[in-house]
Amino acid sequence: MEVLDECRNQVFVDQQAAKIRTLKKGVKRLQALGKHLLVELHGCDPEALKSIDLIRETMVSAAKVANATIVGVSFHEFSPFGVSGVVVIAESHLSIHTWPEYRYAAVDIFTCGDLLRPEVAADYIALKLKCKNMSVVEVRRGLIGKNVRGFSHKAGSSEEKAADAYKELSLAY
Repeated sequence: MEVLDECRNQVFVDQQAAKIRTLKKGVKRLQALGKHLLVELHGCDPEALKSIDLIRETMVSAAKVANATIVGVSFHEFSPFGVSGVVVIAESHLSIHTWPEYRYAAVDIFTCGDLLRPEVAADYIALKLKCKNMSVVEVRRGLIGKNVRGFSHKAGSSEEKAADAYKELSLAY
């Protein structure tokens, strides 16, 4: 009975490995419309995290060093302290929420296209806020097939691109 159970387990493991290999093959054929960095900043200067002016200037400058095109800026200061804000860019956005009492800031940097450097923006923000411990999780957003025409973050014939992307993605999965 033990041998039979071992064989069944091995077959199951082999089947799962085959599914993973198939999925990986499909993913290799995909490209992302955007890159989303989830940035955790611990051990920051609490005075910097309280200053709406410093936070706004830091986020706008971070967008610029990433080669982004700024289209809008909105920030809010909370009482007794803390700042939330967003820099809207043609290629998506940068946002921040600060907790000075915990010396912590949460930053999202979502960019589309291949010309931007979101990692540079994240490093810049960490430097300006005197962050002692930064962690970054990268999420690829909008996975589409590599054969989709006109890969760009700019608007175009979006209905045709969306139909091509959906068809290609459904084939991959």
